[in-house]
Amino acid sequence: MSKPNEVAVQRRWDWDYPIMARAEGIYLWDTEGRRYIDGSGGSSVVTSIGHGVKEIPEAMYKASQDYSFYPAHVFSNPRLLELCDLLASIAPGELRNNCKIWMTVTGSESTDDAARLARQYWVVKGEESRHMILGRWQAFHGDNIFAVSMSGLTARRRMYTPMFRDMPKIPPAFCYRCYFEKTYPSCGLRCARALEDAICQAGPENVAAFIAEPVVGSALAAYAAPDGYFQIIREICDKYNILLIVDEVMTALGRTGKMWGVDHWGITPDIIAMSKSLTAGYFPVAAVMARKDIWETLQNNNAHFRAGHTLNASVIGMAAAIETIKYIQQHNLVENARVVGAYFLEQLQSLLSYRTIGDVRGKGMMIGFEFVQDKATKEPFPPQNETSRRFSELTFQRGLITYPCAGTVRGVAGDTILMAPPLITTKEQIDEIMQILHDSMQAFESQIQ
Repeated sequence: MSKPNEVAVQRRWDWDYPIMARAEGIYLWDTEGRRYIDGSGGSSVVTSIGHGVKEIPEAMYKASQDYSFYPAHVFSNPRLLELCDLLASIAPGELRNNCKIWMTVTGSESTDDAARLARQYWVVKGEESRHMILGRWQAFHGDNIFAVSMSGLTARRRMYTPMFRDMPKIPPAFCYRCYFEKTYPSCGLRCARALEDAICQAGPENVAAFIAEPVVGSALAAYAAPDGYFQIIREICDKYNILLIVDEVMTALGRTGKMWGVDHWGITPDIIAMSKSLTAGYFPVAAVMARKDIWETLQNNNAHFRAGHTLNASVIGMAAAIETIKYIQQHNLVENARVVGAYFLEQLQSLLSYRTIGDVRGKGMMIGFEFVQDKATKEPFPPQNETSRRFSELTFQRGLITYPCAGTVRGVAGDTILMAPPLITTKEQIDEIMQILHDSMQAFESQIQ
């Protein structure tokens, strides 16, 4: 017979998990009374409004008083309709009040459903050869099998490669480790123009869409594309009649200091996948937003969207999302992410004084830094060293939760830390985070002498 509390499978076999007791604001406490700063936004980039916001569970409880579950194949619910209207009213660019929205459960499902929508759209239009979803190396779009096929993070794909049909990839917009060994802006944004090569080589008639994150999260630790990048991507997609899917699972709703990640480039995607900040971790909710005419193509042909899960559009989840978005708006958290995020990025530049930090990057309250063995050559640490995990353990011991990432070099090597504290974080709390980061860096570098 199994021993009590030894049945649950958790993320790592080699980690002694403390038991979380409570949370408030940007802080967490375990059952031993020890306090931690949520510097990663959960696991990861989730807790945008902070912990313990009473309005969210109160809204969820109120919604559950009428019914907690309903047969979505024959009923709608008023909170679903209210949420979709709310999202449409704040949508980016030309999507504002010119879109329709499909609700699902997790970020992985939102990117998968975005790909499904792109494929079904072309099939209904009579262009059945369009099936490829082009992506980028050093990208992560989720953990289900098709999302992994669109992703370009080698270490997380390799085991499952025999189980999916791989999709073509282009190099990432990653100036720190430019694939073309060029320097921005004299490079002419070759990384963006590579999309046209990939489309032509695949055959435009076979390509349904291109998917990309505005700021790459766990694969590149908050690396944002340079100015001009997405403008070129948009032009190429338009030239070849390719749908542009933007993965805003991490960046939507204020994380980067603007309501949407793509707002930094001033372009309008055709389809947006979103999740985490929709409910800030209070309930699993995700969505796919797309141009109204894309959905109307299906509607006019009575082609029902070929996707869906049992818990899609949960009335409890819809209530949580409505209150979360209202909280972000009422407390001006997008502006706070911009102002405090800029301060955080400025303070993080001080990490470049350490011999093992090669780069600091990010937008808003989504920031990362990269470890190197040699700053001049940018040589990474061996993957087997698990450098980012070792550093994250040091910060955890000091009361700061950071998110260890890897894969900036060929999808396998290259260690980074992703920082994404809640958007409510103050400059004084950033100073507290910085003190722990410096203490941890000193301990880290003393260990690797």
